[in-house]
Amino acid sequence: MARSAPEVAAEFDVGERLRTLRRFRRCTLQTVAARSGLSESFLSQVERGRSNASIASLRRIADALGVTMADLFEPEGMPGPKVLRRDDRPALQFGILGRKLLLTPRPLHHLEVFQGELEVGGSTGEEPYAHGDSEELFVVLSGTVQLELGGELFELEQGDSIDYRSSTPHRVVNTGQERAEVLWIISPPSY
Repeated sequence: MARSAPEVAAEFDVGERLRTLRRFRRCTLQTVAARSGLSESFLSQVERGRSNASIASLRRIADALGVTMADLFEPEGMPGPKVLRRDDRPALQFGILGRKLLLTPRPLHHLEVFQGELEVGGSTGEEPYAHGDSEELFVVLSGTVQLELGGELFELEQGDSIDYRSSTPHRVVNTGQERAEVLWIISPPSY
């Protein structure tokens, strides 16, 4: 006798799953509403099974919660840690002799971490730049760099760190005799 496919529940309570995920993420309905652009009353109705959400709305809710669409249909467990392998890091060339690698797996709504590699004489570009208005922590992992921050210059070496608002124009130059490695830690993400 041929085996049949495993039974699948005819209906899955997405509303209950949304409530569970929201509570797991320690988010209020108000927070999810603000992030998703949907109303609190609509979200409440969806969670209580009194209203159905479209795929587009579910996508917005999932993004607001920092989960995938697949996580909404997982009957058990919470989404686990996401591993971003070194070889899979999104990277981009920037400035002069520079490369920036994203270290935080997506979606991560409250924090963004980039590793930068600046060759000797390399920089983030000819001019200072700004982005958003987030808290930014800059850390020198190796080498010697100069950080131009709002017109002021800071000489930084391995292990040094400095914090500032990402809205303050900033520029980094490798002033040392070896490749410099740095970190940018930004909250909330502004790239």
